[in-house]
Formats: sequence, C-alpha cells, structure tokens
Amino acid sequence: MKPSDASEPSVPSDTSGSSQPSHTSPRAPSSRAARRSPWLRLLPGISSERRGFVLAWWGFALTFGGMRLLTWLIHIDVAGVGDVQAGGVHIHHYVWGILLLAVVGVAGLVQRSARARAWMGLAYGVGMALIIDEAALLISLEDVYWDTEGWVSIALAIAVIALVGGVLAVTRGRQGSNQD
Repeated sequence: MKPSDASEPSVPSDTSGSSQPSHTSPRAPSSRAARRSPWLRLLPGISSERRGFVLAWWGFALTFGGMRLLTWLIHIDVAGVGDVQAGGVHIHHYVWGILLLAVVGVAGLVQRSARARAWMGLAYGVGMALIIDEAALLISLEDVYWDTEGWVSIALAIAVIALVGGVLAVTRGRQGSNQD
C-alpha cells in the first residue's frame, strides 16, 4: 500500500526522553486515529479499492429512487415541496449532477486516500443518478420527464443498476486485501 493510501494518520512514539520503565501501555492513539472510517463499519469485508465502486452503486440506486419520489411529490403538488428556481427559471436536477461530477473529478486529481475514494464513489453515484434520471430530457431537449418518452431515463437507470450490480456481484471473489 502506498503511503498516500493510508486513511489513518500514524501515531508518533513516546519522545519524552524518560529513562524510567513505563508500566502503562504505549501512548494512546489520537481520537482521529482511534476512530474507524464509517465505511469500514457499514461495509465490513469490502476492500478499500472496491468500496468506492460499491458506494457509487448504492448512491446511484438510492438517489435515483429518491429523485423519482421527490419529483412525483412535486408533480402531484404536495404542500411544501417545489421546484428549485433561480430568477424564475427551473433548474433541472441534472445540473446539480454535472456540478457534483465536476467536484468529484477535481477531488480525484488531488486526493487519493481510501477514505476520500469512498466519499468520491458515493458522490459519483449520486451525481450520475441526477443526470441519468433526466437523460430523456437531455436526449430530446424537451421536458418529457412525465411523458412516455421519459421512460428512457427509467430504463437507462434500471439497466445501469442491473449491469453494475451484476458486475459487482460477479467480481466479488476477486477483491484485494481488506486493509485500508
């Protein structure tokens, strides 16, 4: 493992210079070093190299479902739920997906720790779901979200969920070490 892949900082040894024998354990790790990554608790047994892909898949599937629910609530005019607008112009959620993918791309250029890869994987899946959920709109350049043509987005998202889920399932036995 490369030093840049370490997700926890190393703990320095005792440098107090004391020549007296110590009857206590070595210096306790800092609270940050002692705290495990939330992804290790949520996804035990998933290697750090694979964790970002698994989180991207989950992020995609849950965001796609969540956005479909949210847009349906807006569509049926549930009180308190509405469109995001700027200057009276509706901002489609694919815009937020594009911005999120841009942030993930920049973060991927500068940060490569196991913890960062996990967060970037999750953000990547969320961003892709926001874009693919409105793929029919992007293809036709018309707001066809609730029309028959809007089913292209649903079919595409289901295909992505099935294909990526299948690849993750088939390649599960080929994972590397489980250490960060």
